[in-house]
Amino acid sequence: MKKILSFSKYLLTLSITLSSCESYLDGTQLPANTIAAVDVYSSDNTTSTVVTGVYLTMNNSGPFQGSASGNIGYTLGLYTDELRSLLSGNFADVFYKNAIQSAQSGNWSDLYKKLFTVNTAIDGINTSKGNLVYKNQWLGECYFLRAYFYYYLVNIYGPVPLALTNDYAINNRLSRSPETEVYKQIIADLKMAQSLLSNEYKNGYGVTTTNRFRPNKAVATAMLARAYLYAKDWANAEAQATALISNTDYSILPLNQVFLANSKETIWALATNNPKVTNEYAFYNNGMPATITPPQTPGSSFVYAALSSFLINTFESGDARFNNWVRTSTVAASGTNPATVYYFPGKYKSSATNAEYQIMLRLSEQYLIRAEARAMQNKDNAADDLNVVRLRAGLQGLPAGTQATLLTAINKERQTELFTECGHRFFDLKRTGTIDAVMATVAPTKPTTWQPYMAYWPIPPADLLQNPNLSPNPGYLQ
Repeated sequence: MKKILSFSKYLLTLSITLSSCESYLDGTQLPANTIAAVDVYSSDNTTSTVVTGVYLTMNNSGPFQGSASGNIGYTLGLYTDELRSLLSGNFADVFYKNAIQSAQSGNWSDLYKKLFTVNTAIDGINTSKGNLVYKNQWLGECYFLRAYFYYYLVNIYGPVPLALTNDYAINNRLSRSPETEVYKQIIADLKMAQSLLSNEYKNGYGVTTTNRFRPNKAVATAMLARAYLYAKDWANAEAQATALISNTDYSILPLNQVFLANSKETIWALATNNPKVTNEYAFYNNGMPATITPPQTPGSSFVYAALSSFLINTFESGDARFNNWVRTSTVAASGTNPATVYYFPGKYKSSATNAEYQIMLRLSEQYLIRAEARAMQNKDNAADDLNVVRLRAGLQGLPAGTQATLLTAINKERQTELFTECGHRFFDLKRTGTIDAVMATVAPTKPTTWQPYMAYWPIPPADLLQNPNLSPNPGYLQ
């Protein structure tokens, strides 16, 4: 939405940056250091470089970045009931106390910049006169990415402009489309991606690979199941999740293997070009804080947040996910201060390069999607899918029960299975209509006051000024 550098300059800068990033191209040097914008989609190599650049920017900026200050799992965990702030007056406190203002809503501009690149690529690939051997792959990836970015926009901001071209004259005059229309577009793009992408994972040269960090047909299918669930199309959500669950390339694994690179539970992971390190101020787990190394304190070790008591108390006795996916760190007693135990996400455990990638989609979510879709259709086998996840966690299976009882159990299971991953908790609270009730209990402990308008984040003032047809979200100072 905001004015961006000219496309040719953008591509030149992008390609130079990409020359140092080999992850998405499966460990081989990129084909060129510079690109001529006029012929950028004339070959597979240059087209791949542009599409690959979108994944790199996901890594470095916006809601999916590796640093905690912007990662959506971190910020939305603080915003809801998953995390608690450890130090007042820092950047984490803004999200924790639900005090975000228009100037801090950076995800909007970042996601629309990414959409500009994707829309430009879709147009360029479709109109290319070059011989693109892997045209379907590049197009499929772009349609998937556009759907993925709009999924986050609509869930964070509500109705949003549907920019489907790279024409600023059009985009800068778009009004906000209803959420139902945004979901129709998301679903259409995912179905297009599903039809174009192959069953195999491909690298940046179109060659089959074992790495799972570029979308294939299954990735589009998994996201389509989620989109149908959010759109309350229960039958199609069930059908898409079933397609994934029936695919033998994917399986439920023991808890200590789930987040390893290219595990069979991984559907799609985002490779990182910022390897994790093991010092006391490193960040782990989709931008989550590292453990505190005694005698460090939260402040001195740059750790600003920990898991909240609301989340910790949600785990049932004997839930193996607590032992496997939660870290503890004890700060020794000092003076009159007693020893303090802090809890942190511990889903990602290795600091070795390429041992783990940031998982964006995984199989257990598909079981929970199908369980919910079946429960909404009053199907008797809904509890079976829920119990796949529970049994893996060392818990007893639950009987079918009533629809209301089962849906409550599924929502609770999503809370303990998907905690701090990609904003699931915030989105689940909103789509189930429970966010106001939950936050009315959580907010006073922060302490702050929750207002219903806070379920949507503010739109940047610059975009409101630039586009006279763009209306603000209520409740925020513009």
